[in-house]
Formats: sequence, C-alpha cells, structure tokens
Amino acid sequence: MGEDVAAQEFSREDRTRYREKVRRCLDVFARMLRESRFDSDDPMTGLEIELNLVDAEGRPALKNAETLEAIADPKFVTELGQFNLEINLSPQKLSECGFTAFEDDIRHSLNIAEEKASEVGAHLVMIGILPTLEPGHMSPLSLSPNPRYQLLSDQILAARGEDLAIDIAGTERLRTTSDSIVPEAACTSTQFHVQVSPEDFPAYWNASQAIAGVQLALGANSPFLLGKELWRETRIALFEQATDTRSEELKAQGVRPRVWFGERWINSIFDLFEENVRYFPALLPIIDEEDPVEVLERGGTPALSELRLHNGTIYRWNRPVYDVVDGEPHLRVENRVLPSGPTVADTMANAAFYFGVVRTLAEHERPLWSQMSFSAAEENFHVAARQGIEANVYWPGIGQVPATELVVRRLLPMARAGLDAWGVDAGERDRLLGIIEQRCLTGRNGASWFAERFHDRCRGCSDRTEALRLTLNDYRDHMHTNEPVHTWE
Repeated sequence: MGEDVAAQEFSREDRTRYREKVRRCLDVFARMLRESRFDSDDPMTGLEIELNLVDAEGRPALKNAETLEAIADPKFVTELGQFNLEINLSPQKLSECGFTAFEDDIRHSLNIAEEKASEVGAHLVMIGILPTLEPGHMSPLSLSPNPRYQLLSDQILAARGEDLAIDIAGTERLRTTSDSIVPEAACTSTQFHVQVSPEDFPAYWNASQAIAGVQLALGANSPFLLGKELWRETRIALFEQATDTRSEELKAQGVRPRVWFGERWINSIFDLFEENVRYFPALLPIIDEEDPVEVLERGGTPALSELRLHNGTIYRWNRPVYDVVDGEPHLRVENRVLPSGPTVADTMANAAFYFGVVRTLAEHERPLWSQMSFSAAEENFHVAARQGIEANVYWPGIGQVPATELVVRRLLPMARAGLDAWGVDAGERDRLLGIIEQRCLTGRNGASWFAERFHDRCRGCSDRTEALRLTLNDYRDHMHTNEPVHTWE
C-alpha cells in the first residue's frame, strides 16, 4: 500500500471493471511464472523500519511532515500516522558484508535524522507500539495528510459498516472503538525482504511461516497500548483488529480477515495471489491504463498495477511481492512479523537469525512443513505474541518446548549454516547470532525489559501515565547507545 493515490469515490462500475482487470493481471502473472520470466540469479535482501516520533518529554509528536522536510532524505517516507515515519534501506547482497552495510546505513541515516528532527521538536523511537499514546491520539486528525491514508480508512470503514472494535485481553484488558484506522498507525514494524526464484518461493514462504512464532518470542517489543499492559507483542492483535473489514456477523460466518496468517502451506507463489483475488474484494479499485497482455506479448514487463495494489491491501504476516526493477521482474518474501527496535544492533541480529534459519529450512531435503501442521505454526504465532520470550512453542520431533531452548539448541545452528550458505562473513555471523543467543540465555527482550522497568517505576510513582513516560525516556537513552537489549540494566 505504498503507492500514492488521489482522493476519489468509487462506483459499482469501477469495482466491476477492477475485478476484471485484476483477474487479467492474474492470468498474465501465471503465464510469466510458466515462462520463468524472473530475475533470480543474484538475489538481494531488503530492510524497512517504521519509527515513532515523540517530543522531548516522550509524548507522541504529530510532526512527520515537518520532520521529513527537515531530514530531506528520500529514504525516509510518511507512514499512516502523523507520529510515524519509515526508512527504506538500499538492498544488499549478504555475501558482500550486507549486514554491515545495512547497519552502517541505518545508524548513519538515523543519527542524521535524529539531529534534523530535533530541530522541529521531534525525536525518533524504535518500538513496536509507543507506550505514551493516549486515546486522543486515536482520532482521524492524527492521520498523515496523504490522501491515500484517508481513502484507505474510508474504504475499510465503509466495508465494515460500523466503527472498528479493539478488544485485547492480556495481563490487563483494553476495550475501545475507533471511527478510523488510526489505531493501525500505533503498529510500527521491521520488514525483511528476501528475493527468490519462482521455484524456491514456496519453500521460503513456508519456512517463514513456520518460524514466525519463534521470531515473535525473540523480538517482542510492544507490551503496552493506551496505558494497558496487554500482550508482549500487542501489535499483532491490534493490527488484526484495526484493519478488520468484517462485521461480527461476517466473522461468525468464517469470512477471512484482511490481516491474515493464512490457512495452508503453499506449492506456488500463485497460490497466494490467487487466494487474494478469490477471497478479498477490492478496497481501492483504481485502474491503470496498461494492458498487461499486450505488454507481455511485445516482450515487455507488465507492471500488473491492479494485482500489486490489491496485494498491498491484504496484510499477510509473510507477504508475497511481485516487483519490477530496471525493467526486470522479481519475486520477494516480505517478512512483516517483527516490531521495530529496540536498537539497530538488535534489529540486525533479528535479520541474521531470520535470513539464516529460513535459508536452511528452505533448502533442507525434508521440509519442516511436511512434519508440522499449518495450524501448529499459527498457534505458535499467537502464543508467542501473547507470552513473548517466555513462550512455549511446538516443534516437530520435540513437542512443546520453551522458545529460548529451541533457539539455542536447534535454530541457532541452522541460522549459522544458513548464513554460511549465503556467504556471510564469519565475524558478522558470530557477532549477530551471539546477540540472539544472549537474549535467550538472559530471557530479556524489549517487551520484558520495558514491562520490568515500568513496574519498578510504578513502585515509586503513583501516576501510571508518568511511569510509562519515564520508562520510555529510559528506553530512548538505552536505544541511543546501540547496546543490545539483553545488556540493559
């Protein structure tokens, strides 16, 4: 959903024409897959990080437009809320010290951005949900001014036919409603991209699904929302509910949600795009002039704009991506599981773990998903979102096991082997996976540190809101050291 769109209204005819065009795009995509028209000889990896903006006291700063103008760097772009930004890093080859290149790029860019943002009274924070958000920030006035966000909000609310309901039960319980999709803006994530061939895509997507729960257990960093302590990764439940186009009656009928883990292992990337077209009506039926059949038959590469836009309004935690760069089409798995933060070092460790384990699992002669039900992977995902680093997960051949024990004994060796297969420098590999190992041994990630520090604060502070603000300021101080969260006091 990264394309700019103009404010507009849609007729029934628009939706009919759009459905026909999306299906035409899907037919062309199937033909391209059969004819192997994809760039996969020298695969790249990508990284995006969503950020929060706060003022000097740690409260949300609705200043993304002023901040972007001050930063003046095309890598930084708007996000849904005025208290959000996103940074898109240049793609890297892991075999060419890609992790170091990513890390240097992020640190350099964020340091400059922090300096420039401070000139307009804003500061950057990498965390899954900003703990100092208050109900007043959840109004339509907090939407970024780009017309695409208001249009998307209007279409989701129109499809739903009633206000959004947020109901999350964790350590405490939060119940509220919203007349816009602004609560989605509270969710800030880290996204990893891995470019793959059409033949390898199913294995990489299945592997990504299989380890999503473990990723969440290790990287949970969203324990508070609107003053309530909820899940360790509350962002999962919030995102699922904040973009739900279904009424209660449609939920009861089993209609699929737009934020979706999925329901089965796949055999082709086509399965995912075809499901998107079959199950989900258009939110933004915007039609491009391109005839994809004509473009393909004259030897060109079709943009498939309608298919891509439709895909961008269905929020799979591991999303299939079709893209065109310099006239060459390629495919990617976009891993959207993790929250932002706590530090750049932690982010890179999470990246190393993901890219390493996924490669090993995808290339294993006996696929993990032949031994594990899809429902078990989904259960792991939601258990880990609730319990974070203390979660027990299911793993074939073991049964229920603490996620930290599974990582140390089984998955870190897989990650090392996978990074070796990518051609990653041994020094990079050991430093980053060492952070994951220590996180497991100490039992400390962003969510557990924040909750523990908050409760320490509450013992000396009767004002819960003030305790959250002071804890966030402590978090920011540690974040700027770039010392991994497992070392924080």
